[in-house]
Amino acid sequence: MDNSRTEVFQIDAATIQRSFINRVYGWMTAGLAITGVTAHYVSSRFGAFAFQNRRLFYILLLAEVLLVMGLSAAVKKISPALATFGFIVFAALNGVTLSWIFLAFSSDSITTTFLSTCLTFGAMGCYGWLTKRDLTSIGNLAFMLLIGLIISSLVNIFWGNSVFDLIISAVGIIVFVGLTAYDTQKIKNLSLAIADGEVSSGEGRKLAIFGALELYLDFVNLFLYLLRFLGNRK
Repeated sequence: MDNSRTEVFQIDAATIQRSFINRVYGWMTAGLAITGVTAHYVSSRFGAFAFQNRRLFYILLLAEVLLVMGLSAAVKKISPALATFGFIVFAALNGVTLSWIFLAFSSDSITTTFLSTCLTFGAMGCYGWLTKRDLTSIGNLAFMLLIGLIISSLVNIFWGNSVFDLIISAVGIIVFVGLTAYDTQKIKNLSLAIADGEVSSGEGRKLAIFGALELYLDFVNLFLYLLRFLGNRK
């Protein structure tokens, strides 16, 4: 009798976990689609206006950073509807700031890099989901490298060294490969703590959106660093 109850519990837990992760990846995919469509539309209609107008470009970047920080800080306070709206707005804003890639790189290069990102992201996501190793140390190391990466990128804006830019891109790929595995494991652990019925609730949707936001950022940054490292410029 106890064994049958244990089996039922394990089946229910697996169902909840699968349902939650499906929602996370569903929202992540929706965010990437919004970003891609927005970027292509802006580049085709307005060219490099958003990028060439540096004041506007930096205002949009600042808005993105503040929006992500605000959403992350208020995760326990905001409503599911506000979390959904914030995620959609962020994905669209990111599309505007990334519209320049369609003008700077060939379409074949963008497509090839996107497919490479999908394969790399999928492989590291599977590793993060399946491994029994605690990836906290890898996540901490990747976060510290990320801080160094941001500082180095700011320095190279003024220095403009192409070799240093290539090194930054290579380190960026390593950082977001590690963060993809770490964040996937973190979301898996979060799914284990969700009770039956919460997945389809407003709170479950909010948690799925914040999980999707983390994976979305990993995917986009991994794509950008791969594009800078491997992409063919026009």
